[in-house]
Amino acid sequence: MDPLTASGTHAAEADQPASTETHAAAPQSPSLHYDLSYPQLSRWRQMQIPVIAAGVHAAIRAIGPTLRFESLGMRHVDEAHRNGRRVILAFWHRSIFTATWFWRFRKIVVMNTTNFDGQWTRRVIERLGYQTAQGSSSRGGLKGLITMAQRLEEGHDVAFTIDGPRGPRYVAKPGPVMLARRTSMPVCVFHTIAEHGATFEKSWDRLQLPQPFSRAVAVIHPCIEVTPDCSKEQLEAKHAEMQQALERVRDVAEGWFQMAPGEREALRREFNG
Repeated sequence: MDPLTASGTHAAEADQPASTETHAAAPQSPSLHYDLSYPQLSRWRQMQIPVIAAGVHAAIRAIGPTLRFESLGMRHVDEAHRNGRRVILAFWHRSIFTATWFWRFRKIVVMNTTNFDGQWTRRVIERLGYQTAQGSSSRGGLKGLITMAQRLEEGHDVAFTIDGPRGPRYVAKPGPVMLARRTSMPVCVFHTIAEHGATFEKSWDRLQLPQPFSRAVAVIHPCIEVTPDCSKEQLEAKHAEMQQALERVRDVAEGWFQMAPGEREALRREFNG
């Protein structure tokens, strides 16, 4: 049964432990079950949401305009748009600060978790020109995927923080390939990073907070196509292909500012054509 048309069931969320390896676990199976339960937050947590959202939004608006981005591979997204198609973007949670600024005000629909972090995150990104579909691989994912399929049909790009909301780090969840099979829209993965910034080493995602006025890079992989009639085995192969593409753009972006000029030029030719 197509996971975007099947009925979901309610279940409680269990936090997943953060991975200690950068290439550790295998990608999660595209047959992963999605539930539709929603958390109950205390009054204190509810009061924190607007305060945190205001602070994070202020930080992004202060630092974002100072970043000097170079993009590699934007032609892949532009080509899909020229052909009248939308794209399914996917990226690691580590890049969320720089990615939020890079793709701002494009009306991209983001899969957004329903937990505490997701609720303040939603306020931040919607103020930066995004729309949201509520759900994640641990809460409401099925409902979120249905909403994202509708938004693609309406002419919006969509995006996933593919190892979110709580990891394991650098292990891709199956939402994008499932959505691509349902909608015939391509998956386009990317990674963004700043040359200088603070990495939160103790956080599960090793989130980077860029330093103001830093150079930054966005590396965008060629689109991955998933046909509506692909078998379970083919879907799993596409999921593995997406995992490999995510690792490639991460490796290129994370090493970009340490490369020799000749290496960077070769990669510009590869990604920009």
